[in-house]
This record gives sequence, C-alpha cells and structure tokens, in this order.
Amino acid sequence: MSTAAALTGVGIWNTGLRYGDPGAAAEAVAELEELGYTAAWIPDVGGPVLDAVENLLAASRRIVVATGILNLWMHEPAAVAAGYAGLTAAYGERFLLGIGVSHAPLVEGTGQAYRRPLAATRRFLDGLDAAPEPVPAGERVLAALGPKMLALAAERSGGVHPYLVTPEHTRQARAALGPEAAVLPEQTAILCADRAQARAIGEQWLRHYLDLPNYAGNLLRLGFTEDELATVADRLFDAMIVWGDEAAVLRRVEEHRAAGADHVCLQILTADLGALPREEWRRLAAALV
Repeated sequence: MSTAAALTGVGIWNTGLRYGDPGAAAEAVAELEELGYTAAWIPDVGGPVLDAVENLLAASRRIVVATGILNLWMHEPAAVAAGYAGLTAAYGERFLLGIGVSHAPLVEGTGQAYRRPLAATRRFLDGLDAAPEPVPAGERVLAALGPKMLALAAERSGGVHPYLVTPEHTRQARAALGPEAAVLPEQTAILCADRAQARAIGEQWLRHYLDLPNYAGNLLRLGFTEDELATVADRLFDAMIVWGDEAAVLRRVEEHRAAGADHVCLQILTADLGALPREEWRRLAAALV
C-alpha cells in the first residue's frame, strides 16, 4: 500500500518544523510521534526543503513526513525524484511528496513567471515520471482546490492535500477522486476561551491567505461572498479556523472524516505564530489520537 493510501489518523502541519531551529524541530517531531500523531507536514516557500524533510525523518522512526507543499516552481523534478529516492532508501517509505503551484503573488515576488498552473503541474509530474528513479504516483499528492486540479490529482497522484478548506470541500474532493485516493486536508485550529481571543490570534493570519487568488476563488466557489472575504466575517472565520476547546477541534476533525477525509492535519495557531506549540499538541493528543 502506498504512503498516501495508508495515511490515517491526525497529523500536524507546522511552519516551525521547517523554518525553525533544526534541533528543536527534530526534538518536536520525535515527541509528535510518541504522542501518536501519524504525520508531520511542512511548507515550502524557499530553501532546501528536502534537507528539512531529512532532519525530521532522521529524528523519528514511524511518523510520515510530508511536504505541504513542495513548491514546483522552485525545484527541478529530476532533482526532487533523486532526493525522494535517497530519502526512501535511507528511511523507508515515510516521505509523502505533496506538490503544489503555490500562488501568483508569491511566485512572481521571486522573479519567476506564474503561468498556466495546471499545465505546469502536468509538466512537473511528467518530469517525476521520466526521472531515472521515478516518484511513484501513490507517493505524491497534489494541493488541489478547484475541479481541474482535483481531476488531475485523480489521474496522476495518490490523492490530495487541500489547505484552508472546509468539510464541504473535503466532500467535494472525495466525490471527485473516488473511494480509493487519499484525501488529506489541513485544518487550522486555535485553543482559546472565546471568539475575541481567537480573532486576536487568527484574523491577520487569515487575511494574508484571503489576499491570494487561489484561496479566495475556492472560498467563493464554496458559497462565501466577496463581502465576507473583505471583512473576514464571523461565518468565514469560523469555517476556516476551528476555535475553542479540544472537543471543538475534535468535532471539526470528525466533520472532515464524515465528509471523506482519510487523515486530517492540524495547524495550531498561538499568539506566537512562529512557535512550536508543543503544549497545545500535547493537549490535543489526549483527545484526538
């Protein structure tokens, strides 16, 4: 069974595991494994992402390490395939390659052109397939939001890793991919006492994403309005970020599962957005894993 197909349970998505101190990240992923989380997901907004993957694999024994996502504009597919082969040979089938096209404002800010993202994804997958040691389709997932990228994921990968989505999107993804592919959504959460505290932590974080066309367009397709996006309305905030106690987070995870998710990766926000929220991970583990 492929890594994507076998992935269940609850994982953790965290920027600090990728861009924080490598020693602290290694210590944290070892604890995540002991707490029972099944995957550690890291982003890619520049730099040697496979080095970060290896740091986490070397510090653990069972947990899957996944890119959420590897930015295809910043890597050559042949190099990624060679890196995947080396990591798999060293650590077993614990590396799940999440691939995505990122967003035009972010890519163009690096001096690159952002054109025809669906075609660019196909070319990248073609490169992975043509490499001397190809990355198997079941070991890669796509950051698919819209119907065309979901269809490509069904055709050319082991599943999808949608970021900043609702259980309704999870339902749509499952319908588009069928029963066999992996649906592995990200869900942001804040452990807090009330709405005011949640918005103090999460509102500006969410605004950043709402300024990116791919996310904004997906939320409009899901039935939110331009005004809700512009004002970060409560209905939108609550749909994107589950907040409250451990039971509230568990309910949202169960909503994704009921909609067809095989695995849900939680991104826990705190007042220090760059921190490793290890205490919050411990609290949630008791309820979730």
